Amino acid sequence: MDKKWLKDLQQKRWLGATLPTFTMDWSQLFSALIEQYLFICLYRALAESLASENASRLASMQASEKNIEEQLGQLHAQFQQERQTAITEEMLEIVSGFEALIRAG
Repeated sequence: MDKKWLKDLQQKRWLGATLPTFTMDWSQLFSALIEQYLFICLYRALAESLASENASRLASMQASEKNIEEQLGQLHAQFQQERQTAITEEMLEIVSGFEALIRAG
């Protein structure tokens, strides 16, 4: 246990009107308190670990989402470019066909 925490706790003024008392054996009480303290420390460590894991997963998902959006933007731009190229080629074919008909006629 953290000795500084215990000293700080010892220096604090009790807020209640009467000091707490206990009727059970001091060693059993102390053992139960230490057991609960260790349980809380372990529980807190597990909760923080889980929160850290979830934060890491969230960050990974956000990065993946951003990457997908960037790739979609690139694919959309590529599609527009290829579409424009196909339209331009078709128009050139129509114009060249028209010019060929005019020259032949």
